[in-house]
Amino acid sequence: MEAFMEKKKKFHVRSKIWVQDEDGEVVFGLGRLRILEAIQRQGSIRAAAAELNMGYRAIWARIRATEERLGTSILEKKQGGRSGGGSCLTSMGERLARDFRILQNVVERETDHTFADTLEADLDEVGKMVLPQREK
Repeated sequence: MEAFMEKKKKFHVRSKIWVQDEDGEVVFGLGRLRILEAIQRQGSIRAAAAELNMGYRAIWARIRATEERLGTSILEKKQGGRSGGGSCLTSMGERLARDFRILQNVVERETDHTFADTLEADLDEVGKMVLPQREK
């Protein structure tokens, strides 16, 4: 015998964007944005790596790949020593982080609005259906 159970689900849309070059290689995305923002906050790659639970080499490889694909520096490294060294974003790095954050916010906002105006009502209707459920 089957019992009926009301199924109530709320659906959400998600989107992910990134910039890639003509060869399909990632130039910049949310992960790299988080790296740059952590470096800005922490003042060094090592401290940013600790904050993000990433290895120094992993962060450095992503930064270097982005710089090579852009053809410009996004990070300025200061040598260690008594002053302790550190890293900061170049003006290009700052602009890249700022503008990508703006783009990400616009895409999320517009995706949410479009979803609300289109697909959400259909999915909500399905989510309210009464579906048969097998008895145990």
